[in-house]
Amino acid sequence: MSILVKKTKPKPSIVYNTYWEFISKRQDVFFKRFNNISYPWTDDEILNNYKFTNVYRATDRVSQFLIKNIIYDGSQEPEELFFRTILFKIFNRISTWEFLQEELGEISLKNYSFKAYDKLLLEVLKNNEPIYSPAYIMASGKSIFGKDRKHQNHLLLIERMIKDKLPYILQKSTSMKDVYELLLSYPTIGEFLAYQYTTDLNYSNLINFSEMEFVKAGPGAKDGIAKCFTSLGDYSYEDVIKMMADNQEMEFEKRGIMFQNLWGRNLQLIDCQNVFCEVDKYSRMFHPEIMGVSNRIRIKQKFKVQNKEHIDYFFPPKWGINNLI
Repeated sequence: MSILVKKTKPKPSIVYNTYWEFISKRQDVFFKRFNNISYPWTDDEILNNYKFTNVYRATDRVSQFLIKNIIYDGSQEPEELFFRTILFKIFNRISTWEFLQEELGEISLKNYSFKAYDKLLLEVLKNNEPIYSPAYIMASGKSIFGKDRKHQNHLLLIERMIKDKLPYILQKSTSMKDVYELLLSYPTIGEFLAYQYTTDLNYSNLINFSEMEFVKAGPGAKDGIAKCFTSLGDYSYEDVIKMMADNQEMEFEKRGIMFQNLWGRNLQLIDCQNVFCEVDKYSRMFHPEIMGVSNRIRIKQKFKVQNKEHIDYFFPPKWGINNLI
């Protein structure tokens, strides 16, 4: 754990308290759903009516699909592991992966063909179905790779990474920051995506770093931080996230919050970063008078109770919590 030593500390706003209360209430919702308790799971109307991600990133449906169905299902050879993970994350859409799998039988580097993948993805697009998740925005890469279609350029990006032997270079990295900077050096991958991909690869056995080692604040997190503090003092956005992670137990105790963590796993830097994004959204309704960086005033996604397939939670075995679920 890194203890921050700075001259001038951030000055909390009223939203700072909401940050911790939101975490507690949203995690309670997670466990009520996990225990098959019927909706509504909270008396908080904002949480009942609007969509918010889980407090722990690894518990979200897409992350669970990645960990169970992609990372730990298939060859653990470095190139194969990297290929499956990055291919899925570039599109970040379960339906895209399932379609490719259905058509190809097996998604693997040894059977990869630009022509075959391109043809299948074009089929989806011709049916006016999306192939990318709206969660992340990726540059098209046309100026670098020269293809008209975004997915074609991204397939060529993966090919370049494999040609560069990136999976093996990542294995030799000595820190999470090294992995982040290697990914950031590739076209179409900006700071936010480089950090997200680093986290995803770190779920696997390709690399093995603590999630408390490195963090990068995304645009949504910066909005949330701007609402939680009237001044950051000498702290960077990343310093603030580290401060939250380091002080979590003290902050919950101070407020009398009985926080139920993830089967003994405390909030990590990636989780605290994500929560700032969600608190930014939550505050648009709960603290409408406090504006962030982007000045957004509405929450786009309404929550609808759906009969989605129950998730049998599975986490990277190296975390040591699967036997506790």
